[in-house]
Amino acid sequence: MGGMVITGNLAIVLGGGRGSRLYPLTKERCKPAVPLGGKYRLIDIPISNCINSGLRNIYIVSQFQSASLNQHIARAYNMDVFSSGFVSVLAASQTDSGMEDWFQGTADAVRKCLALMNAQRYKRVVILSGDQLYKMNYQDLLRTHLTRNADITISVLPVTRDKVEGFGIMNADEQMRITDFVEKPKDPDVVERFRVEGDPDSPDAEGEDKNWLASMGIYVFETEVLLDALADKSKVDFGKDIIPDALGKYKAVAHKFSGYWEDIGTIGGFFEANILLGAKEPVFDFFGGEQERIYTKQRFLAASRFMGARISESVISDGCLVDEGTEIRNSVIGIRSTIGKNALIEQAIVMGADSSERYGTPDHSSAPGVCSDVVIKRAILDKNVRIGRGAKIINKDGAMEKDGEGYYIREGVVVIPKNTEIPPGTVI
Repeated sequence: MGGMVITGNLAIVLGGGRGSRLYPLTKERCKPAVPLGGKYRLIDIPISNCINSGLRNIYIVSQFQSASLNQHIARAYNMDVFSSGFVSVLAASQTDSGMEDWFQGTADAVRKCLALMNAQRYKRVVILSGDQLYKMNYQDLLRTHLTRNADITISVLPVTRDKVEGFGIMNADEQMRITDFVEKPKDPDVVERFRVEGDPDSPDAEGEDKNWLASMGIYVFETEVLLDALADKSKVDFGKDIIPDALGKYKAVAHKFSGYWEDIGTIGGFFEANILLGAKEPVFDFFGGEQERIYTKQRFLAASRFMGARISESVISDGCLVDEGTEIRNSVIGIRSTIGKNALIEQAIVMGADSSERYGTPDHSSAPGVCSDVVIKRAILDKNVRIGRGAKIINKDGAMEKDGEGYYIREGVVVIPKNTEIPPGTVI
């Protein structure tokens, strides 16, 4: 190492690929920059977990539409000038040929950015995903890694049979050393081979046992092990390549996680995770003590104002104006949202606006917002959307997948892309 000082832990957050399953929310931004919960972005979750866990050296690896992500990180995460912590975005670089050197998979993304990270300075590397909703103290994960004297530790979640095909599934011995691993198995015989005794403390809501150990895509690597595992450039993905190949060569152990965790990489998953935030007893919330708060950019917005609206089981963010006669149910209303009179918003995500300029309600200007007499049900309105007076965004044909003028329907959810204007009286 040439006299290099080796410090503790480096965190790497993987921003993912094109985010096609979240399109059109990823039309003008990368996945980690997608707004969440009214005032946050997806990337705030892993960064906040890192900060709360004492991990202050954080790289975010992204390759598509990263301008808004860069802006958010620069404004939200200025570490104390007297500490050595940082949050930095690394994007896919260009090669000498002028072609953009896109990442081929999760492992390839880390491999191509390692030189820029000076990873050899760190004893170990914590690798995280940028599109998951959960709270975790990574010190618990690191404690498992250290006490088991592991080379690689994978955070695992017990899951039911119907979820197996979406995960990397593993077997582990009594010491939680991983003995076998398969990525997203389809063959019923293979799935059955990976069945373990169900966790009696964590059946799902229907009482079905969680008999499979699923990888959460959260890893701890000893740095030398990671560098060695990534030396073969043909290995491009952690789940498909690196982990299965490592089992015979390194000590890989599982760390069982039992809290709420949701992969929100699809429109359906994103929609449901947001809507649940307004529940009476939400499975995930942004509240918490010093060790579990979720951070984001400070905007210094005024408190929201209501002119006689009825609101139930919903999340309302800062800087909003809701006019009289409007009803909001089971919805998430984002920052700087303006909603006119007698509107009905039910099971919807209204992401709000980027600008705080407001001259009355949308009925009397061309500003973004929801005009009077609008009905919105089971829909996502991206930033800076304007819904004209009397329009109905209700998926009138009950479509599951459809592309139309100014809208997309994914998994039965109507999505209005960023900066779109829907004319008055339109029915979608």
